Amino acid sequence: MPNQPMLMMMQAAPSGQAGGTTAALIQFAPLILIFLIFWFIVMRPQQQRVKQHQASIAAVKKGDEVVTGGGIRGRVTKVSDDEAEVEIAQGVKIRVIKSTISQVLTPNTKPAND
Repeated sequence: MPNQPMLMMMQAAPSGQAGGTTAALIQFAPLILIFLIFWFIVMRPQQQRVKQHQASIAAVKKGDEVVTGGGIRGRVTKVSDDEAEVEIAQGVKIRVIKSTISQVLTPNTKPAND
């Protein structure tokens, strides 16, 4: 008879482990759900904006109006592989690395104060 309680504990152990796995999955489900929500609300749109910005920088051409990372606004006069020449005033041209261009302004963009 002393072996009978031991036998019942051994039989109950496997079913207890399966319940523990299910409980662990239920505990991690909210964390996984929070991560997925974070991904779709924050990370995914940010990656799309980065891709769009890289595409607009790669498509810079002569005549485009740009804003550099330092806030200098000018018109592109010449473009090479990794540099652009920007005229910031009449007769004043500077060379900038294309990756430092923060914004390409489209010609049909209205000024903020109009």
